[in-house]
Amino acid sequence: MTEFTIASFNVKNLIGPDREYYRFQTYTPEEYAWKEDWMADQLLSMNADIVGFQEIFEQDALRAVIGETNQRATALNAATVPDRSKRYHRKVIFRKLRIEPYDDAALAFAPNAADQGIPGERRPGVAILSRFGFDGPPEIIQDLDEPLVIPFQPLRGLPREDAGQYTVRRLSRPILRARIPVGGRVITVFNCHLKSKLGEYIRPDGAAYAPEEDLTRYDPVGRAMGSLRAALRRMAEAWVLRREIVAEIHKGNPVMVLGDFNDGEHAVSSEIVTGETPFRNYAWMLRHDAESGKDRYSEEENEQITEDVERVRLHSAERLFVRKSLRDMVYTSAFGGVFESIDQIYMSRDFHPDHPGRIGEMTYFSAFNDHLTDGSHPEAPYNKLASDHGQIMAHIRLDRG
Repeated sequence: MTEFTIASFNVKNLIGPDREYYRFQTYTPEEYAWKEDWMADQLLSMNADIVGFQEIFEQDALRAVIGETNQRATALNAATVPDRSKRYHRKVIFRKLRIEPYDDAALAFAPNAADQGIPGERRPGVAILSRFGFDGPPEIIQDLDEPLVIPFQPLRGLPREDAGQYTVRRLSRPILRARIPVGGRVITVFNCHLKSKLGEYIRPDGAAYAPEEDLTRYDPVGRAMGSLRAALRRMAEAWVLRREIVAEIHKGNPVMVLGDFNDGEHAVSSEIVTGETPFRNYAWMLRHDAESGKDRYSEEENEQITEDVERVRLHSAERLFVRKSLRDMVYTSAFGGVFESIDQIYMSRDFHPDHPGRIGEMTYFSAFNDHLTDGSHPEAPYNKLASDHGQIMAHIRLDRG
């Protein structure tokens, strides 16, 4: 039996000091030092074996945070974990108190293909830190070998050529796929950061900004169109991720998907990633090729369809935790009075407690969100240096491989 933890950590714009990442946004050396200190403390508290990071602009800054975490872990172990000369060194509590430094851990960084290093126009990437190393080199998915063309179905009575299509050639941020050896098995881990809900506005040629960005001439319809563009892109990126997930499951690989989905668990984009929930009984359903109202799927077909759907479905670690613990409130984001979970850890049925063929299951789920404040509240000013996301971590127990 092997136990391990896997976590998702949106760090909120990690970059070195005096480096303009977005327009007019930089960290002073003092601000950067505070952020590095805070991140190292969070990593120390989490003590996760596998961590997926989002919003990493520079790998060196992340390595500096990990290095600081290692120093603190070594010092803390020296102060709190007795050596073998102490007769009580075998107490269980000291195994729990010990923090394994990341000295020997492997780090994979996926820079953003759209990041050209131009001050004020930087684009963030993602990273995975693994105490177990990697089985083969991690892979980056961002620039598509073949453009994703999404054709639309014409409405009844209209010609097909009027239906239109949506084309995506590059994801807004990379998806990082790593195969990680744990307890005699290899688990495929995807780390993602899907397109945000911030509207996409088109700047006319020669203009300094898009008209919709001028809030003194507020354009509600134009800004709604910006939200529509962002939602389309996010759902297209979710589909690209889903395609890669299904390919891994079809290879027989257990899968975990984590990151910032910029949507709640029940949003369409999230449901694209996780797959359909099977219908309760397909034998009640009218067949796709029905010639009469009596043409229904058979019991055998019902079992086959249900298995086909369940086999490639992902399950929310948060939802499994709520079911196990009777806890009904987990959130990773707070803004405008809305507390919601937009960061998730999803798992293939290999880790679902109800699946007879499971290889393990989640035993606990942690949410590190005490630092979150609702920026709209006058008594809770927004802390721009800490992350605006809570961190989440799943505790997994693997059966023997």
